[in-house]
Amino acid sequence: MPIKYENRKGQTYYLYQGITKTGKPKYFFSMKSEGNLVETMPDGYEIYENPNAQVFLRKVQPKIITDEERANVEEGIKKFSSLQDYQIDIKQEIITVYTADQDVNLLSELLNFSGRNEMREGKTKLRLSISYSPMLRFVLIDRAQRTFLTQRYCFLGRIDDWIEIGKQGKLQGLVENYVKHLGQESFFELH
Repeated sequence: MPIKYENRKGQTYYLYQGITKTGKPKYFFSMKSEGNLVETMPDGYEIYENPNAQVFLRKVQPKIITDEERANVEEGIKKFSSLQDYQIDIKQEIITVYTADQDVNLLSELLNFSGRNEMREGKTKLRLSISYSPMLRFVLIDRAQRTFLTQRYCFLGRIDDWIEIGKQGKLQGLVENYVKHLGQESFFELH
């Protein structure tokens, strides 16, 4: 049975194997269900879905960020921010918070859904089609002490990169101080 994966948008992807110019195997996902499909997961690889629901096969990543630290960010966003649509991505020692590029509530108002059920169903469908951009990240800088620094994405034309904000510290305090600015004008004043 071929390896398949359903992303958060409900799209099914199948794992394919190809050959590089040097004769080595290469792997990729496609929504087509016929061809040179892979039936067993290659050793040392894992399926990765990025915040915009694209699916990839990548080498197994070392687990540097703990489940508790990820949960800390997730709970902090729910408790301290007004965000409804966001994604959290972890790569190596970085926890990145992605926010929606579109406002689901505004879009649903513009589409003028009638009735509560139609509005709820419309918002659910809209959430499946929105895209996300990285806005805030917490970078682990001391593995022994579990100390992080916080960065936000800067959108000034001459910068367009991550900039450090605030002081280094424990993740809990940084989450409380900074996630409340996500989706707010005050976010762009952080430096």
